[in-house]
Amino acid sequence: MMLLNHIVWNVDPEIFSLGPLSVRYYGVLWALSFLLGYMLFERFVKKESLPEGYLDSLTIYVAIGTIVGARLGHCLFYEPAYYLSNPIEILKIWRGGLASHGAAIGIITALYLFSRKTKRPTIYILDRIVIPVALAGVLIRLGNLMNSEIYGVETSLPWGFKFVRDFPMGTPIEHIPAMHPTQIYEALAYLAGFVILYLIYKKSDAKPRPGLLFGIFLIVTFGTRIVIEFIKQPQVGFEADMTLNMGQWLSIPLVIAGLVFIYFAYKRKKA
Repeated sequence: MMLLNHIVWNVDPEIFSLGPLSVRYYGVLWALSFLLGYMLFERFVKKESLPEGYLDSLTIYVAIGTIVGARLGHCLFYEPAYYLSNPIEILKIWRGGLASHGAAIGIITALYLFSRKTKRPTIYILDRIVIPVALAGVLIRLGNLMNSEIYGVETSLPWGFKFVRDFPMGTPIEHIPAMHPTQIYEALAYLAGFVILYLIYKKSDAKPRPGLLFGIFLIVTFGTRIVIEFIKQPQVGFEADMTLNMGQWLSIPLVIAGLVFIYFAYKRKKA
């Protein structure tokens, strides 16, 4: 019996187009992440009897924080010289270039502003928002897979993916190396994180220790990023000669912060 030694991946990232309008898997999965996040947080709102309109306002803050933070994060962390010299290019988000670290900073900033408006502690919102955010991370990485982007280095493992669309049309399959599907690795890690966070929230009867869920989210999400970056292709040229790449350096303080949040979550009294 012949054993599978690679997976040929040649999915068209575009689902369909109508004139200039193009509908792509990545965009659909981004939209789905917000929809599912909204539906999930709606359950929290009902369970905790939060004020009417709370979720709608929160969604607007998170959406703006995510998009602005992710875009600025990519532009300023990975290609600052280019984008500072061509600031108008920052607005061209449809050309790609979003960074999860920037999204994290954007969301935290947005939630801080939202907490001031609603008079609730920022950590209260963070502990709940990270549950749908973890689920969104799964969908976004699947979007990267559909785009045949952000994958790993060459591998001989049987589940290695041959990303056909990253090579000139007509390139023989045997000339295309199999790569680690790091998008799937990350998606599975984030899915595990989502399940853990949701179960802790549910087990605590919607009253988790303040900072506990946020701390776990930081450790799972960015700890995963540190590990997987070792087998991921560099996102930008300057990372090629770095022992730890930009994503890993940005992840380390977030993992440390996660440990600190968990430590203080168990030191203070339960909410």
